[in-house]
Amino acid sequence: MSTQMYLAYDYPLLSMFWTMLWFFVWIMWFILLFRVVLDIFRDDELGGWGKAGWLVFVIVLPFLGVFVYLIARGRNMGGREVAHARAQQEAFDRYVRDTAGGGGSVDELARLSELRNRGDISEEEFRRAKDLVLGNTGPSAGGGAAAGTGT
Repeated sequence: MSTQMYLAYDYPLLSMFWTMLWFFVWIMWFILLFRVVLDIFRDDELGGWGKAGWLVFVIVLPFLGVFVYLIARGRNMGGREVAHARAQQEAFDRYVRDTAGGGGSVDELARLSELRNRGDISEEEFRRAKDLVLGNTGPSAGGGAAAGTGT
């Protein structure tokens, strides 16, 4: 038999672990590189020339550039990422509120229901105010709703 058939047999277990370790280190290096590049663009404190300088430094000398960036500016990377995530969440929440018809009508209906439960407004006044809040133009929607007539 030729030695080519025993290629997998000749590759020791320890060498396989070292190969896997180097493979994962290589993947982690690229993840770190992309996070640094994203942080360069995400940072509002850096001007255009600062961003260009850091980007050229990271691209031309990637190992040195990433390590120097992490030492010089790495302390605030987490804060910038959290601020970016918060801004995305707020934008999503605002989109959901706008798409769902605004949160104001839900709050107004809850306030009207509370007024009705306390007895400050009658059932008829509640129905008219609810129709006004929901934008219904039915026979019960006429007249002024007395939503705030607490005694």
